[in-house]
Amino acid sequence: MKFIPSYDKEFYPLSVKLAEFRSEVAKKDNKVLKICVERNDKYNYIYQLPIYSAKELEQENYEIVERIIKSILWVVGGYKIYICGDEALYERIKNDYTLTGKRAFDVDFMQTVYETDFEVIYCEEENFPKLNLCDVKIGGHLDGCRIGFDAGGSDRKVSAVIDGKVVYSEEVVWFPKTNSDYNYHYNGILEAMKTAASKMPRVDAIGVSSAGVYINNKVMVASLFLKVPKEHYKEHVQPMYINVAKEIGAPIEVANDGDVTALAGAMDLNSNCVLGIAMGTSEAVGYINKKGLLNGWLSEVAFVPVDFNKNAMVDEWSGDYGCGVKYFSQDGVIKLAENAGYKFKEGSSPAEKLKEIQALMANGDKMAKTIYEDIGIYLGYAIPYYAEFYDIKYLLLLGRVTSGEGGSIILNKAKEVLEKEFPQYADIVITMPDEKNKRVGQSIAAASLPEIK
Repeated sequence: MKFIPSYDKEFYPLSVKLAEFRSEVAKKDNKVLKICVERNDKYNYIYQLPIYSAKELEQENYEIVERIIKSILWVVGGYKIYICGDEALYERIKNDYTLTGKRAFDVDFMQTVYETDFEVIYCEEENFPKLNLCDVKIGGHLDGCRIGFDAGGSDRKVSAVIDGKVVYSEEVVWFPKTNSDYNYHYNGILEAMKTAASKMPRVDAIGVSSAGVYINNKVMVASLFLKVPKEHYKEHVQPMYINVAKEIGAPIEVANDGDVTALAGAMDLNSNCVLGIAMGTSEAVGYINKKGLLNGWLSEVAFVPVDFNKNAMVDEWSGDYGCGVKYFSQDGVIKLAENAGYKFKEGSSPAEKLKEIQALMANGDKMAKTIYEDIGIYLGYAIPYYAEFYDIKYLLLLGRVTSGEGGSIILNKAKEVLEKEFPQYADIVITMPDEKNKRVGQSIAAASLPEIK
């Protein structure tokens, strides 16, 4: 490794580990392992990897393969894993992916999203599934009078958009993640919609951008409703946006905020193969493919591992180590600052801690600058791993972590890592939208989601 983070000396990029594994496997007797992850409507994703043939190297195989399967599951989404080529590996993965195994969180999450029991299946070559991809149209419709709504964890944004032009926009602070009463969420969303509607002669369509997983406009899993009791979820949370749209009297389309971010970038860049990464409370990711469409994937990359160091920070929610959320969010900034010996003000929230470091950065503090350089190193090594799954032409960086001079430092350091370590990916264009496009572009992209029929 030519670059080592100053405040995380044990960082061991998964991209580097995978390259080393492939190189070593090629020198010995090997065989091909085939993995298929299947989701709704039998859509799937297939990945092949040469692995060691020797029984005594089973542990080396397992350590990299279980990271890759975990990654595919959160990039693509699914509830059924097929394994072909190594029965011992299959048995270990099957044991991991149960409600009492190492990946109990992943199993529960995917069963909730797809409302189907999770399975791990071994099959021979002749029974291995055939590739079944899909493309999903997303947005780009600018005609008529539209509402664009962005449901954030700390504020909600709404815009009135007429023929692609924002005629009204507002941001309102709210506290969805700490409220257990679903009426709080419903009334807040409805109030925002009604405000935007009052600024236009009519409402033809509503587009919603929100963190979480949405299927047919239903809320399957979303952190905004974290405190709402499970017994209220199916009746009141799942159809919430659908019910609001009925009250407004317009068709609605709901999409993951990462995908809407990527759509906004694709519209602004007038190009495709755009991966958008928003570094904020968590790591939100969306992707527009070479056809200008979605792949129909989850892209919950916050749970995708990027660090092979087993002593890396553990994500409290998933219980796993080295996942992107601890590298490309405000948690990553806080972790590096504490590694550097910085003491935050007692009782500060994560958002306030980020602001402390940003204030230091604005005053030219050396430690703060190094923190952003370290995040740039993280990103430079993570991009080639993300490129295992996404065909990336443009990488769009957003989110409060990238605000101010820190964002430029992250961007430039990531470019430097790619150029010197991964020249095959050096032509990926890493960019950040300007402040106007961050605000207005996202509103227009959200509003453009539904097609008026």
